[in-house]
Amino acid sequence: MRTVHLLMYLFTNTNTRRIGPKEFTQVFYSLQSWRGNFEKFDRDRSGKIDANELRDALMSLGFAVSPVVLDLLVSKFDKTGGKNKAIEYDNFIECCLTVKGLTDKFKEKDTSYTGNATFTYEAFMLTVLPFLIA
Repeated sequence: MRTVHLLMYLFTNTNTRRIGPKEFTQVFYSLQSWRGNFEKFDRDRSGKIDANELRDALMSLGFAVSPVVLDLLVSKFDKTGGKNKAIEYDNFIECCLTVKGLTDKFKEKDTSYTGNATFTYEAFMLTVLPFLIA
């Protein structure tokens, strides 16, 4: 459900729990694209994406994350609480959308692309919370 709510948030840019036919079509085609990405990077066909596969998937999407952030992402989105050190399809989508959404929000504040941004506390909370409580 978190993945569905996150998709709805990203396609409507609101916290509404409803989408119309236009947004449904966009979500449907987006899910097909995500399935292709998942299968492309699940090289061992385990049905899960491990840290190395996730790093490659994120790089292909234009997101270079540090090893520390990568480990945190795998632990956060692993359904077993980090025991498997791998994430399944729905959590893969949620992970990638979270990284993409937070990166996009960061870029809005980092207009000169220096890798630094200044946020007020409220702006930070409004940026991060939708991704945490989707």
